[in-house]
Amino acid sequence: MARHTALFAVALLASSSLVRAQHTDPTSGNVGIIYNRETTVNLRITTSRGFLVGMEFGRLHTYYKTTYFHLSIGELRHSKEQRQSADPLLSRTFRPYIFGKQNNAILIRGGWGTKRYLSEKAKQRGVAVGITYTLGPTLALLKPYYLAICYPNPSRPGDCRILHEKYSEENANLFLDENGRIKGASPFTRGLSEISPRPGINASLALHFDWGAFDEFVKAFEVGAMLDAFPTELPILVSSANQRLFVNFFVNLQLGRRK
Repeated sequence: MARHTALFAVALLASSSLVRAQHTDPTSGNVGIIYNRETTVNLRITTSRGFLVGMEFGRLHTYYKTTYFHLSIGELRHSKEQRQSADPLLSRTFRPYIFGKQNNAILIRGGWGTKRYLSEKAKQRGVAVGITYTLGPTLALLKPYYLAICYPNPSRPGDCRILHEKYSEENANLFLDENGRIKGASPFTRGLSEISPRPGINASLALHFDWGAFDEFVKAFEVGAMLDAFPTELPILVSSANQRLFVNFFVNLQLGRRK
């Protein structure tokens, strides 16, 4: 009798777990597994050759709607940046450089977003199509961009004395010299102690493609546009081309897990 009672209890627990694991969408009548949370890693590349890595933490409300918070970090590059080769004789010492660049702009983006699916969920592991839109704050960290500049060596005529310098009005004629005085980019670590913050906002809109939209493992791809806006121009380049608004198209790979 005790054995039958134990078997009945196990069966009852399994049945209740199955009921909790299934959900009927009131808008469509679809029945399937429902998850409460979704966590993904984002790898995004933009049309200005910028990049970012980040994470999203989502809450699944229905089959068709997920809200989430995102946090990412990446470099914002100006569309007019042009990479130059380092001096061939010193290529093992110095990196290629961006001519006329004044600051690296590292952006920390946060925000809140919504994902809405437009197509039926892929019951046979097909592709579900949706849209995502986000809005949130941005913190731009401006780090001075240093170059290795050649100065004549008074004790050794014809030889070079290399100094690492950021742009200033005093060295503008050397910093913007295209006739061989610039030997390459200084190490990225130079200028880290001189970082200055600039607040802003970010927004994005994208088409979202999900392979197995309600599988346990997230495998998604996005194509969209993003905007970064600041109260004043970001001095990325030493020119009048600096701007307050940055619009980029992007592709984004998402990998993660639901539970």
